[in-house]
Amino acid sequence: MSRNFQQMLEDVLAREQIRVDEPMSRHTTFRVGGPADYFVEPETKEELAEVLKLCRNEHMPCYILGNGSNLLVGDGGYRGVMVALNKAWSGISTDHGRIRAGAGALLSAVAKQALRNALTGLEFASGIPGTVGGAVVMNAGAYGAEMADVLGRVTLLTPEGNVLVSDPGELALGYRASNIPGRNCVVLEAEFSLDPGREEQILQRMEEFAARRKEKQPLEYPSAGSTFKRPAGHFAGKLIEDAGLRGFSVGGAQVSKKHCGFVINRGKATARDVRDLCQEVQKRVLEHSGVELELEVRLLGEF
Repeated sequence: MSRNFQQMLEDVLAREQIRVDEPMSRHTTFRVGGPADYFVEPETKEELAEVLKLCRNEHMPCYILGNGSNLLVGDGGYRGVMVALNKAWSGISTDHGRIRAGAGALLSAVAKQALRNALTGLEFASGIPGTVGGAVVMNAGAYGAEMADVLGRVTLLTPEGNVLVSDPGELALGYRASNIPGRNCVVLEAEFSLDPGREEQILQRMEEFAARRKEKQPLEYPSAGSTFKRPAGHFAGKLIEDAGLRGFSVGGAQVSKKHCGFVINRGKATARDVRDLCQEVQKRVLEHSGVELELEVRLLGEF
């Protein structure tokens, strides 16, 4: 990468906000992935807009990173700019039954805020490892509920650098999908519209979900959660198990013995191990059941 681009970045951000050749294994829940050419941490919407404008003008690929909980970056790394929305974007506030949270706020933290304010509706999100921004973009969900059920207004940054406030109905929220990436917008903040509840009942529901996750999910290993989308009329984990793939491994990557819908890093997996395992699972499930599994995890970079 040319030094000129780094100098341009330094015109926009302080040096401590820019890292070069940053290993993405530090920033994804799979704990794998090679270096990103640039890893930047803008702290204001103005800085974010300037970084995105610079990348666009210089034809430099960029990716908006939250908690890295739905991302597999190749061992060869990412030739471009990882734009991390971290601490500066993690504010959470409550006003008249509505919670506002920055794109970088962890969903678990927002759910705890709802609990503290006796607001019900976000219990399902208490164990989702992602951030608000990523959860809105992919309409994250669990236990029969999803973000679309509780979202109020969403504040977006447009490609032109303008701030746009959208209602959920304008975001085309579907199963693990929205129109936000297609519009090249970035989530800055989301508002959640919740109902009054009783704190002890909300806590009990969260604890029930946590117990179910602990019992059924391989939480002790790095993973990206549910690896495949749920096919219509089927469950991905059941299809994988029926294809005889429980515990199936490629290198250090494995189909979890505890829950076949999870691909895990048993400790020394490479990104290529994970990718190759996923491809083999897709191939064998298609051969066995005729159902084509689609990855829920985003693949990025050079494998």
